[in-house]
Amino acid sequence: MPRFRLWIWLAVALAAVVAASVLIQAVNNLLWQLSYLLPAWLVGPVTLLLLGGGVLLVARFAGPWLLAWRRRPPPAAPPPPAVAPGNRQEAAERQLQAIDQVLERVRDDVARVALRQERERVEAELARGDLELVVFGTGSTGKTSLIRALLDEVVGEVGAAMGSTGDCRVYRLRLKGLRRGLRLVDTPGILEAGSDGRQREITARERAARADLLLFVVDGDLRAAELEVFEALASLGKRLLLVLNKCDLRGQEEERRLLELLRRRCSGRLADEDVLPASAAPQSVPLPGGRPHQPLPEIDALLRRIATVLHQDGEELLADNILLQSRRLSEASRALLSAQRRSDGERIVDRYMWIGAGVLVVTPLPVVDLLGTAAVNAQMVVELGKVYGVTLTREAGQDLALSVGRTLAGLGVIKGGLALIGSALTLNLPALIVSKAVQGVSAAWFTRIAGQSFLTYFEQGQDWGDGGMQEVVRRLYDLNRREGALKDFLQAAFNRVVEPLQRRKDPQLPPRPGPRGEGEAGGRGRRAP
Repeated sequence: MPRFRLWIWLAVALAAVVAASVLIQAVNNLLWQLSYLLPAWLVGPVTLLLLGGGVLLVARFAGPWLLAWRRRPPPAAPPPPAVAPGNRQEAAERQLQAIDQVLERVRDDVARVALRQERERVEAELARGDLELVVFGTGSTGKTSLIRALLDEVVGEVGAAMGSTGDCRVYRLRLKGLRRGLRLVDTPGILEAGSDGRQREITARERAARADLLLFVVDGDLRAAELEVFEALASLGKRLLLVLNKCDLRGQEEERRLLELLRRRCSGRLADEDVLPASAAPQSVPLPGGRPHQPLPEIDALLRRIATVLHQDGEELLADNILLQSRRLSEASRALLSAQRRSDGERIVDRYMWIGAGVLVVTPLPVVDLLGTAAVNAQMVVELGKVYGVTLTREAGQDLALSVGRTLAGLGVIKGGLALIGSALTLNLPALIVSKAVQGVSAAWFTRIAGQSFLTYFEQGQDWGDGGMQEVVRRLYDLNRREGALKDFLQAAFNRVVEPLQRRKDPQLPPRPGPRGEGEAGGRGRRAP
């Protein structure tokens, strides 16, 4: 190792000698050339000025890099590997902790309070001891009668008009051998007409989303609307049982045919044993000369299936349900934060659009225009990064801004945008302000596309996606040149850029023509007598 280091130092020394020789040769050549072009007394001062300017130029570009290199912090120790949760309950607890961190950054008080209340409800569900079974179905299919039969007591007004269960009602019972209690939830009927019916259906669906086990009650074949509801319930990721109620109203052959039909319709979603017959409230049988006979409910098969499912999978169902609810709540909170960030980012892009337009309007030199626009976009990138919790140096922001600028030029967006905006503005503007107006409005439009590209980049976790930067820029260019979007932008640009240009008292612009009589009178008034 010492011998290897010696060779390194020898190589460095040799490189230094070569560099010094090249520098001395360059200075000698410079002195030789200047001696032919300048008087002898000017050669020394001019040489010093040139060398000093070169040193300042090198210091200007290399100085910040050297300082950053010297101040570079030591590499941080890698974070400890994340420990996987031991069970679903622990995973749900971690999700809830992550929700707290997201809610701290949400500014919308109403939305934050609502999400926090929902988070507390999910946390209470995590600590609860009962399993929840939600009975779901269309109006008058016998949901309340089925719950009454399960509880073996009257728990609601049975036999009333459709929609009698306006709110969810909760009842509790115990099953033998089941460590946890069971809560039965009677939901309002779905697919009812009117705004009240739709609101009750929303309530029922929200309750179904919280269930550990779902019973979907029907009294015949699945109609198109019911099949759609069944598909929605099955997609919730819940354990679902389909109950064919009111079997006492049909014969055994008809009951068997309907069960086979329902099992075929639910194939791939439910196992055959999860499609069950029931008769929650059999019709009474009249007896000659006596009181009608009231048969007992026929729910033994359903009760056995519920008990089997809850005994075998009850703990898993509860854990899966809580984890699913916590994940959905986490997604809702992140979506709210993302919308807030998007709104903040769009305001930043809008502000820098018109800053960029102003830079081009007040700086007519092309080189200054490019430098000013690049500086504006670099600062915009830095501010957008802060919105998304990303800290960027100005140099990194400038690199990103220049990359998007080169992509805009490489895709022909700048050329096409100038032609598009130029044709839109030249129709209604005086020729003397068209050039500045086109420059300013075009700068704002390109800044808009670049800013929206940066928003996409930060929203995707500083990733341009599979198609890369070019696909993102091209897609946003196509969106912004659509008729409606372009029309709205040009209206805003006319108010922000064009009208101020027209109001400026520029001596290069001719006076607005007044009434014909005033012009002639003014002309006569200036004639010599």
